[in-house]
Amino acid sequence: MADHGKAKRGIPPKSDFNAWYPAIVEIAELVDKRYPIKGMDVWRPYGWKAMRCIDSLTHSEMERTGHEEVRFPLLIPEDLLEKENRLVSLLKRARDEGVDPSELREQQEEAGFKKEVYWVRQAGETDLDVPMFLRPTSETAMYTLFPLWIRSHVDLPLKTYQIVNTFRYETKQTRSFIRVREIHFFEAHTAHVDEECATQQIHEDLEIVSRLMSNMSLPVIVSKRPVWDTFPGAWYTIAIDVIMPNGRTLQVASCHHYKDQWAKAFDIKYQNEAGETQYCHQTTYGMSERLLGAVVGIHGDDNGLIFPPPIAPIQVVIIPVAQHKSPSVSIAVESAAESLRNVGYRIKIDDRDLRPGQKYWDWEIKGVPLRLEIGPRDVENGNALAARRTGGKDPIPLDNLVDGVRNQLDIIHSELTKRSNNHANTCVNRLESLDQEIIDGQIYEVAFDGSDSDAEVLEKSTGLTILGDTMTEYSEPQPCIVSGKMTTRCQHLARMY
Repeated sequence: MADHGKAKRGIPPKSDFNAWYPAIVEIAELVDKRYPIKGMDVWRPYGWKAMRCIDSLTHSEMERTGHEEVRFPLLIPEDLLEKENRLVSLLKRARDEGVDPSELREQQEEAGFKKEVYWVRQAGETDLDVPMFLRPTSETAMYTLFPLWIRSHVDLPLKTYQIVNTFRYETKQTRSFIRVREIHFFEAHTAHVDEECATQQIHEDLEIVSRLMSNMSLPVIVSKRPVWDTFPGAWYTIAIDVIMPNGRTLQVASCHHYKDQWAKAFDIKYQNEAGETQYCHQTTYGMSERLLGAVVGIHGDDNGLIFPPPIAPIQVVIIPVAQHKSPSVSIAVESAAESLRNVGYRIKIDDRDLRPGQKYWDWEIKGVPLRLEIGPRDVENGNALAARRTGGKDPIPLDNLVDGVRNQLDIIHSELTKRSNNHANTCVNRLESLDQEIIDGQIYEVAFDGSDSDAEVLEKSTGLTILGDTMTEYSEPQPCIVSGKMTTRCQHLARMY
């Protein structure tokens, strides 16, 4: 077994990621895992505030792009799940047989989420006539109402979203944020006049993804999933995978283009300008608390978390130094905090009766991007000492504190982006042949344009999973790694969470 070194302040070294990650989410007080249901952690105030900061960015993007927030019930009746299962089963069978779904009859087959949901069969002591389940996602609930909301082409596009808890009976090993049974979930559901408009929505979703990932400085691979890994109810799926520190990928978001398949099942129609009845084309876009897990994993270090400034629960912590020696320190600290709060920064004054070193350690563990120290000498010099969580210190003039803090936070954000990009560049390498040695912790780029059987050969020979087609093809044809035929299709292979 590799020697990963000794734990520092109770934190295992990050080189031992499997030990570091579960330890740091508790030591930094993001969650408490002692709740007596596996996979249902308790959000602690600091962790919940971090998640809410991510949600705030998402809300802003939804407002910017004309989505409207809704809130659907948690409980869904069983007959809607059966309707979804029949549809998903039909679409999967049509895909497997290479035919149009309209050519097949619906069959009563097990599919969809039926084996993953939590059931509610009683109300008090009364058995329910129709059992209900806790939502695993909300297609069935929403699409039952969409036909009542959509009548005409003027009602389209319909762009809705909600941020809610979803529930899935996860049987694998749980891991905070990454694999849980109660999921903090974002889902956008849209309806459009035709396939082209729905496709434009997918492009908009990917732009939103790009902006969010940039705000969180996350290194991602965006792939159109292979057919066998596409949600059976979708025409195609585009997944967003973060490259984690150990070289594995973590899917944090996905976009689905449904064409008119769900609309036909749920009778979601509209009248066009000519008075003709048409089925809507639909999309969904989902993300979860895995985003926070990715932030923790990517940016943390041996000393604790490091939050990118846009989503930091506390962006600046102000620490008075030797304030007992001069009343001017407290005055300067309060004034600094007020000026920063007035422009929207999330500020904390740490005036606890502890040694400064202890305070520094505490906020370092929690990943606060910027620490301002103000003591008697700083007040005399008209400065605050700014210490960046990414390393480095600079004095900031107190009379120009807002601009100084903004510059410091920009430096931190740029440094985190640089680090994550360097990590991605280090992790991703080209696989030239099936004889090439596969190194643990590496992601491989390949030219691949083979069949399902070729994909099976590729995955078995490498022990990795095909993520799918990248959004950008090769500029010049390359030989497919399995068949040898020339192709411009670029794909990635990785170990996935």
